[in-house]
Amino acid sequence: MTRSTASAPHRIVVLGAGYAGMTAALRVARRTRGRDTRVVLVNATARFTERLRLHQTAAGGELTDFRIPELVAGAGVEFVEGWATAIDAERREIALSTAEGGRTVAYDTLVYALGSATDTTTVPGIEEHAFTLNGQDAAERLAARLAELDAAGGGTVTVSGSGLTGVEAAAEIAESHPALRVVLLGREQPGSMTGPKAKAYLDAALARLGVEVRAGVEVAKVLPDGIELAGGELLPSDASVWTAGVRVSPLAAEAGLATDDRGRVLTEPSLRSTSHPEVWAIGDAAAVRQSYGVLHGTCQSGIPTGMHAADQIARTLRGGAAKPFRFGHLHQPVSLGRHDGVIQFTRPDDTPRGACLTGRRAVAYKEFVSSTPPKTYRLLTRFPVPSTMMWTRGGRRNG
Repeated sequence: MTRSTASAPHRIVVLGAGYAGMTAALRVARRTRGRDTRVVLVNATARFTERLRLHQTAAGGELTDFRIPELVAGAGVEFVEGWATAIDAERREIALSTAEGGRTVAYDTLVYALGSATDTTTVPGIEEHAFTLNGQDAAERLAARLAELDAAGGGTVTVSGSGLTGVEAAAEIAESHPALRVVLLGREQPGSMTGPKAKAYLDAALARLGVEVRAGVEVAKVLPDGIELAGGELLPSDASVWTAGVRVSPLAAEAGLATDDRGRVLTEPSLRSTSHPEVWAIGDAAAVRQSYGVLHGTCQSGIPTGMHAADQIARTLRGGAAKPFRFGHLHQPVSLGRHDGVIQFTRPDDTPRGACLTGRRAVAYKEFVSSTPPKTYRLLTRFPVPSTMMWTRGGRRNG
């Protein structure tokens, strides 16, 4: 049953304004311009969070304050600020908590783009005693703590999780706070998903920055002043940063949408929900299967899912059949502080090729792709930007 009538426009609601959601909202507004549609973008905050750069905030850097209302101004997108608390899939309504109180937003078509966050439930003590990069506020809290340690003359910072998020955080903190001891903990070696040349460069950069690497270890508990490893070893930690593992919002599963064992929405090849055809799932919140497996959460794959879903929604509203989504990975860019980096080029399945960039060339490359989304959002309000302009950073961010 649809809410649209002869007098009411077809309401397309995009839930979540991360990289994928912002892309979808602007793209679908562009693709349906002139039709009887209304595009609504819902997000918990009015600030666009540059998740790719939160390690910079955590280390004390200041990012540009991109405001979502400004990014969508003139694009035919209505912005609603509110925290989604429930989805009623039968009534096609989203319950929100806003500054003014509770309200609902109705939809005919829903683009589910709530993304993911660091999982703080896997080990006792994470929620109470660890810092994360789960948003601007969380990164700023970590920055404040690091500043306190600097003022006190030093201390130990542990970063748990040797995936690319952990590597970037450890490198950024070590470079920006040379008086602090930085220890990177993980089950695997940092850069284990890269090729030999890129990994050797990454290892050397971490050593140059003074980052101590403890690989092959498992954290059993996060304590107020330390980390307990499996086996009982205690490591002192004045600031414990957690970057290992991700989780998605439970809203889709609670609403009765078909999800996988991690809570991601199961999709048809077109990115439509397998259980609710009026719902399209994109980005980290979707279990998108390709020939080489289910996509892991990255901005590199998330933005194209937003573009594809927008295009197929417009296509189906015109009476056409939705086309399948096809995607191949391109690269794994890694920051190693503000002045160094490594770019591992990959095959479509994200396994490493032989080629990589290092040093200043890698910094220039990564700065270009990392700064692309806000600029491209502005272009999307004016021009039908081709999908090749939306390729951006990828690689496994957590581990």
